[in-house]
Amino acid sequence: MDRQTLASSSSSSSSSIPQIPSPDAWITTYKTLLPKWNSFPLAHQMIPISISRVNQFDAARLDVEMSAMLKEQLVKVFSLMKPGILFQYEPELDAFLEFLIWRFSIWVDKPTPGNALMNLRYRDERVMEARGKVRTGLEGPGLTPAQKLWYCIATVGGQYIWTRLQSFSAFRRWGDSEQRTLGQRAWLLLQHVEGIYKAASFGNLLIFLLTGKYRSLIERSLRARLVYGSPNMNRAVSFEYMNRQLVWNEFSEMLLLLLPLLNSASLKNLFRPFSKDKSSDSATDEIACPICQGSPSIPFLALPCRHRYCYYCLRTRCAASPSFRCTRCSQPVTAMQRLGGSVDENSAKK
Repeated sequence: MDRQTLASSSSSSSSSIPQIPSPDAWITTYKTLLPKWNSFPLAHQMIPISISRVNQFDAARLDVEMSAMLKEQLVKVFSLMKPGILFQYEPELDAFLEFLIWRFSIWVDKPTPGNALMNLRYRDERVMEARGKVRTGLEGPGLTPAQKLWYCIATVGGQYIWTRLQSFSAFRRWGDSEQRTLGQRAWLLLQHVEGIYKAASFGNLLIFLLTGKYRSLIERSLRARLVYGSPNMNRAVSFEYMNRQLVWNEFSEMLLLLLPLLNSASLKNLFRPFSKDKSSDSATDEIACPICQGSPSIPFLALPCRHRYCYYCLRTRCAASPSFRCTRCSQPVTAMQRLGGSVDENSAKK
C-alpha cells in the first residue's frame, strides 16, 4: 500500500512539471499561422498616413522667405555699385540662390530650410508602393540621384528659362508685332503653355487638398512625397509675430477709418493759439479759405458774416448741412455772394 502511494505521488509530481517544447514545434506553429496572416487584408497594404497640409504649405512659404532673405543680403553687398546693374541679372541671381538651397539641402539628402522647420522630408513614393508592407508609414528611402537632378532642372532651370523667355518676348514685342508672324506664333504659344500650366496647377491643388499628397506638379511627376522626418516631433509655431502683425493691421485700419472723418480746419483752429507767429498768420488767415486753407480760386463770401471761402468748399458745406455755420465766427450762413458780385441765396439754401 505504501508503494502504491509513493508511485501515485511521483506520477502526479511529474505531470505538474511544464513540458519544454521541441525546436520543431516553433517551425510547425509558424507554418500553421503564416497562411492565416497572409490572408489578413492589411498584411500587404500600406499603412495610411496623414501629413498636415498646413505644414506643407508653410514649408513652401518658408522656403520662399528664405530665398528672399538671402537675396536681400546679397543685394546689400552690391549696393555701392552702379544703380540698376543687378536688375538686369535678377533672373540669374534668383536661379543662383535657388541652386545653392538645392545643392546644400536636397542633393545631400537633407530637407530644405522650410521642410526642416516643419519636420518634413522627401521620400521616394515609387519604392514604397513597390514594397507594399510598412511598419509606421513614415519610413522609406529618400530621393534617388536622378530625381534630385530632375528636381533641380525643373525648379531652378525651368523657372529661369521661363522668366527669360517672358522678358525677351516683352522686349521684342512679339505680341504687338504685325509683320513678323513667327513672333506672333511664339507669343501665342507661350500664352497657351502658361494657361495650360496654370490650369494643371489648379487641378493639382484640388487633388492635394483632397488627398494631402504632392503639393506641386513637379513633386507629382517625380513621385516625391513629403512625410514627417521624425514621428515624435510636434509642430511648434510661435504666434508672437502673427499677433504683432494683427495689432498693427487693426491699428492702421482704424487710422484709415478715422482720418477722413477728422476736420483739418477744426484741428488747425484748435492748435492755432499755441502757434509761435500769430501776427503773420492773421493776415493770411483772413484771405485763405478756412476749410481748405488755400487761396480761393473762385472767392465767395458767406453772408451775413462776409468771410471769404472757395466756391466749391462753401457750396458743398451748405448743400450737406442747411444749418451750416461759418468756420471762423460760427454764425449761420444764409446766403452766398461772389466777391464783387450779387447775392446767391438759392445756392446757400440747397
